[in-house]
Order: sequence, then C-alpha cells, then structure tokens
Amino acid sequence: MPFGGKTKMEKFFKLRERGTTVSREVVAGITTFLAMSYILALNPSILADSGLAWGSVFTATAISSAVATLVMAFCANLPVALAPGLGLNAFFTYTVVLQMGCTPQLALTAVLVEGIVFIFLSLAGIREAIIRSIPVSLRKAVAVGIGLFITLIGLANAGIVGTDTGTLIGFEHFNMAHASALVAVIGFIITIVLFMLRVPGAILIGIALTTIIGIPFGVTKLPVTDGKAFSPVALPSAPYFMPFDFKGMLFDSNGAFSLVVLGKFFVIFFTFFFTDMFDTLGTLLGIAEQGNLKDKDGNIVNAKGALLSDAVGTVVGACLGTSTVTSFVESTSGVAAGGRTGLSSVVTAIFFALALFLSPLFAIVPAAATAPALIFVGFLMMKSITTIDFSDASEGIPAFLTIIVMPFSYSISAGISWGIISYVLCKVVAKKTRDIPTVTWVLALIFIANIVFETLK
Repeated sequence: MPFGGKTKMEKFFKLRERGTTVSREVVAGITTFLAMSYILALNPSILADSGLAWGSVFTATAISSAVATLVMAFCANLPVALAPGLGLNAFFTYTVVLQMGCTPQLALTAVLVEGIVFIFLSLAGIREAIIRSIPVSLRKAVAVGIGLFITLIGLANAGIVGTDTGTLIGFEHFNMAHASALVAVIGFIITIVLFMLRVPGAILIGIALTTIIGIPFGVTKLPVTDGKAFSPVALPSAPYFMPFDFKGMLFDSNGAFSLVVLGKFFVIFFTFFFTDMFDTLGTLLGIAEQGNLKDKDGNIVNAKGALLSDAVGTVVGACLGTSTVTSFVESTSGVAAGGRTGLSSVVTAIFFALALFLSPLFAIVPAAATAPALIFVGFLMMKSITTIDFSDASEGIPAFLTIIVMPFSYSISAGISWGIISYVLCKVVAKKTRDIPTVTWVLALIFIANIVFETLK
C-alpha cells in the first residue's frame, strides 16, 4: 500500500525512509506472530509445572508480550517482538522451583528485581554501551550464529532432526511415521518456490499453505468440538497480580535473616539477569544486521528504546505471573518478510492481544508450519558471513566460535560469551590489544567468572 503523501503513520514509523509500506509491515507482523505464537501454549505448560495455573500464565504471557512489543514499536521503531523467553522459563520451573525448592512467588520476585534493574541500566545507557563495545566482526558473527540457531530450532520443531537415530543429529525417514517432518519439508519447498518467484509475503503464505497441507497428514489438529459448532472465541482466565514474596529474599522459614537465603536469591537473580542481557543483545544485533537497521557508525538504531522494552515487559510479566520477557529471535522471520519498522511490531502486538480471546483459532497452526519459515530465515541470515575477515585469525577465530557455539549449545548468550573471550585472547596473543575496547575487556572477565562460577556451583 504505497503512500500518496506524508501521512502521520509514514512520518512516525519512517516507512519511506526504510523502504517499506504498510502492507509489507502488516505481513511482516503477522509472520512474526505466527512464528513465535507457540510460546502462548509452551510457556504456560512449562510454568504450570512450577505450580502456577495454566490459564493465568497464558493470560500473563499474551498481555506481557503485547505490552513489551508495543513499547518496542513506539520507543524503538524496530520490527522486534517480545515474549517470555524459552530457557528462562525452564530455569524458572525446573531449577529455581523444583531443584532449589523456592516458591514460584520468590522466583517471580527475582524476575521483578531483574526487570527493575534493567530499566535503570537501559535509561542510563549502560546496556547500550555494552552493545556498542561488541567488535564489528562479532556483531556479524552473531547474526550468522543466530541464523544457524533458529534453523536448528525449526528442524527440531518439525521433527526433521533428532537424537534417536544413533547419531548426534540424524535426518529421519520422510514417511507417514514422521508426518510432521514430511509436511515441514513440503512447506520449505513451497517457501523456496514462492521466494524465488518474488511473491510478496512468501514466508507468511508458506506458513498458511503448510497449515492447510498438514490437515490430511494429521499434523494440523482441528479442534474437537463434541458435535458442537467450532467457536474460535474463548474468554481468558484472570492473571495473577503482584504475586511476590519479598520476605523470601532475606528471611528463612523461621523468619530469621539469613545470608544463605540472600545468597541463593542473588544466584537466581544473576542467572535471570545474565541470560536475558545477552540473549536480548544477540537478538538485536542479529536483526539489525539482517535488516540493515544500523546508523552510520554501524550501531543498532534506537538501541536504548529497544533495551527498555524488554525491561518494561519483564516487570509487567512478573506483576502478572510469568517469567522474564525478552526479544524473540523469531522476529527475524518478520524482517525476512520485509519488516523494517515498529509498525510490524504493532501488528504483532495486536495479534497477541487478540490471542487472549482467539486461542482456539491460533492453536491450529502447527510447529511443522512455522518450521519452514525459521529454516528459510536461517539461509537469509547467512549473508553476513561473507563480510567477516577470516584471513585475520584474530578476527576469524572469535567469529567462528561465536557462530558454532550458538546452535550447538542452544544458547545465544553462550555464543556471545565464548566469542568475546576468544576475541580478547586472540588479540592479546597477536599483540593487537589496541583493538580491544575497554568494555570488551570487562565483559571477557565477567564471562570467565561466570564460567568458573557455573563450574564450581
């Protein structure tokens, strides 16, 4: 939908400046939502194991995702969507609650504190300074590593790869016993054909067609209505409200102040803090590289607003009863579909809000339908590798480690940490310490300390 003049929307979101249109942004926003909508079912399922109510967490997930993504749209004007992060919700349930014996209320208190600290750090520009300190070669490597990471997510979600074949990663036989994998491969082929034919919205169309194709294969599960007419509308459950345990931060079960209790709380807080910090950082770097959303110095545009959005989302989520909210790597699928501004984030946020009432409808889209989009986006994100100087080992080795650690460790933050550590090591050995920014030195020491801490824990 081209613009006939300088509309308010065009001025605010800078659509022409970034070479996009309203229709393209709408398609991108829907694509991003579909690619990450699985979190609406998965996050409540994981947190329900901690003792929280599934319905309440579902509502908290949808609301916090919508709020954080709207903040991203209006404060940063970036096509990035946010939601409670995978890995962080697993740590919340299976480590903090089930292993360490903490209550869900205490875990949510740690999430709240983390979010508040992040708000102050974001407003002060400290998180932005950390992003700016990442060497250019590592920024490009992060984009490539994320591409491989989300490709692996897509392959695993579709059941194309697994560990039950006797090898670390083995491709399954494509037959009706592995219908999900077969449907995903068909969907991937469709996406490739549409993209090669330059069909607008190729990724979104691919998701829709794959969902339909999955019906006869039994992959797309149509809702069971017990003979009644299917209704896509359902009222949401009430979320929690301020479910915190501030006393549990400092006092033991007998009501006495305890340094042990405080120390345990700090470990929980620091793990949430550390993982969210660098998962968000990596995702923003990857999306900025993919969509060329950088300023003349190569830094992420409006980085402060972007970082503030996940902090606000985390606080809102904690107040409603869900784990840490973070930028989602699946946003790259929307960028691949043409998203370049916060308008696509507005569309994604609207769909998260609608999901509160339309959960039966959105539940129809299977993982096998969104997997081809993630795999294809992995290809699109590989282009940055061509601009990394591998002829200089002090640049190439850290970039290589950043790229391979992300998918193999299933962690964006792990890839960044090993990339930073190896960058400092290689530059020191090569006697090029002048290339190392001061903040990069500090980050390397923090990463090393964290590895030692995790080893001794």
